[in-house]
Amino acid sequence: MQAAIRLYRAIGYRKTTVADIARSASMSPANIYRFFPSRQAVEEAVVAGLLDEVCAGAGSEARSNVSGGERLEAAFWTICQRHEHRLAQDGRLHELVVAAGQANWPVVLSYGDRVRGLVRSIIAAGQASGEFRAGSPTALARCTCEAMGAYLDPSRMSTIAGRAAFDEMMSFCCGALRSAAPAQVAGHSPRYRATCRA
Repeated sequence: MQAAIRLYRAIGYRKTTVADIARSASMSPANIYRFFPSRQAVEEAVVAGLLDEVCAGAGSEARSNVSGGERLEAAFWTICQRHEHRLAQDGRLHELVVAAGQANWPVVLSYGDRVRGLVRSIIAAGQASGEFRAGSPTALARCTCEAMGAYLDPSRMSTIAGRAAFDEMMSFCCGALRSAAPAQVAGHSPRYRATCRA
């Protein structure tokens, strides 16, 4: 794995072959295939490791002894900073993570599920303490993650110019979660009909 990461950083994942990885790790290609059935399997393992680090950092922030809003902001900020740091410092590794997301690799889908699960747990705890409004924590987490998608999705890290400021988006999301308005995100929402009056 470390040999693969070194090569991905040096020449990019597209130019790296299993033979290159084997040579760098001082072993035969056949030995690589004992552990990984294909080159993509190696790439998936690298992406999984990178996203695990992101989730671990966010999870640590989510367990801090502060309010739900502060925990949510800290978790999102950690995710955003990890992706942006990789984009700035490890561009070729970032390119691999983006490609994995665009191809819907299972490791990236799992990352999305883990982030939503983390947000759901924060929201549920905030509801229990009375900080956040009632409603399905799963649905509220899904909506919150959609709203913060520009800061959670590695493929959107380069579109900084078109993004609202992080603190503005967090203020918007926390305001929505604290709203006293009835929750319509749980279950099914009513159908709205546009009416025109002459």
